[in-house]
Amino acid sequence: MAVKLSSKECEDLGFTGLALCSDCNSLAEYVKDQELLSDCRKCCTEDSDDSTSKIIYSGAVLEVCMRKLVFYPEVVSFIEDEKEKFPSVKVQYAFNAPPKLIMLDDAGQHKETIRIDNWKREHILEFLREKLKPTSAV
Repeated sequence: MAVKLSSKECEDLGFTGLALCSDCNSLAEYVKDQELLSDCRKCCTEDSDDSTSKIIYSGAVLEVCMRKLVFYPEVVSFIEDEKEKFPSVKVQYAFNAPPKLIMLDDAGQHKETIRIDNWKREHILEFLREKLKPTSAV
């Protein structure tokens, strides 16, 4: 059994949203940093069955500090060019907040927070496509 870190240690590393080990395997397809992948595996839980590996959320809040946006061009690119494809995603500006996705359940309650400081635009897109319920066009 690999060493597991506490949820606080994992959150400090930015892994609050990668709860399942299958998510680390997906991350490994895009990221070749072995130390990062090792940290991911220390912060994941084994997928017990297909239903837990496919947790789907009703919506999300992309929270970021407006003054820090200049440091996150990939997040800016997502907000400017892709955000309208996800009507259930709201952008919220909070002073000094690092970029993160706050995943919401059907009641709008916060269920999971994922830091996205170093994510590329296409990774944000793929994550939201996989984790958000499709919204029907009205």
